[in-house]
Amino acid sequence: MARKFYTGIDIGTYHVKVVIAAPAENPENPMQILGTGTAISKGMRHGYIIDRAEATRSIREALARAQSAAHVAVREARLAIGGVGIDEIKSTGEISLAASGGIVQDRDLEKALRDSQMRASAKLTNRTVIHTIPLEYRVDGAKVFGKPVGLMGTKFSADTLLITTLTQHHDDLIDAVEAAGVEVEGVMAAPLAASFVTLSKAQKMAGVVLANIGSETLSIIVFDDDTPVSIKVFPIGAADITNTIALSFQIPLPEAEQMKRGAVTGSDVPVKKMHAIIAGRLKDMFTLVNGHLKSIGRSRLLPAGVVLTGGGSGLISASDIAKTILKLPSQIGQVGHLARTASVDATWAVAYGLCRWAYAEDSSNRGHTLGEVISRGWNSFIQNFRSLLP
Repeated sequence: MARKFYTGIDIGTYHVKVVIAAPAENPENPMQILGTGTAISKGMRHGYIIDRAEATRSIREALARAQSAAHVAVREARLAIGGVGIDEIKSTGEISLAASGGIVQDRDLEKALRDSQMRASAKLTNRTVIHTIPLEYRVDGAKVFGKPVGLMGTKFSADTLLITTLTQHHDDLIDAVEAAGVEVEGVMAAPLAASFVTLSKAQKMAGVVLANIGSETLSIIVFDDDTPVSIKVFPIGAADITNTIALSFQIPLPEAEQMKRGAVTGSDVPVKKMHAIIAGRLKDMFTLVNGHLKSIGRSRLLPAGVVLTGGGSGLISASDIAKTILKLPSQIGQVGHLARTASVDATWAVAYGLCRWAYAEDSSNRGHTLGEVISRGWNSFIQNFRSLLP
């Protein structure tokens, strides 16, 4: 019998990353990464496809490298959706329990979540809902603590977080991957995928914000009580720091990028001035994050603090600046649940997180999609797959 493996594809503005992983023979052990592949992204801008043929070539190249390393042929994969088009919508669904005899049943949860989408339809023009996540259930207006199934009442309601993206962006990404010869089994918001392997259950329970500093975007996802309560993508990233350095000191972009990373270039640019520019742009980024946390009532109220990932997380003083601006504990994220011999870092978190999602879904033995699993309650989803998540 062929060994089961899973594939995750993360298409960024600068790189396409593919991870192929397989579960260990002992379920208690981490998944084994069979192969990875990367390629320069072409035909992309801010995470959007502007030339599908070029994007498909980049995807095909990254896939070929991963398949060669893993010695397998990939026919299907999970895909991450990112970019500045990712956004959230809060909604509420409400149904009568008359048809269920006044007792909340599993199907009522699904009906309430579908109703929340219908009520948000005016805000969904040209947008596709990727995930519908229940934030709170109520029976006759009273908040439900624990599972609502089996409770009695006349009305059942659910507050939800709808994670959405632009429909054209969603469809273009799927088309580009399938043009490369791979069927897309499912899509997941990139920040959510990364959280599967960079955040612990304890952090999610206490309250934490995961901030990914990419090349052109800064994405965050906020967890509280083990539930994702907010997601946001800002159109600013590490490349903006490079551009500011280049303009400030009138030096070529490649040299500015090297200096940003701490390389010795022989330039006569004062180090203190360069560090001040980097610090200034990082402060701008975390000020945006702080503003969002204030808008959702979580400013300075996340005990597990901020966890930084992405290429920009390694910049000098990034963690310290985040701590100062957000007034929260701060740390650089690490990819968990990896074999010690694995050679991937946090920049691979999204692709690897997709593999763990696929494994978790398979292990449920029910064949439900993530959306269907979430529709039965995010907390129960976490409980069911406690052994699979960090």
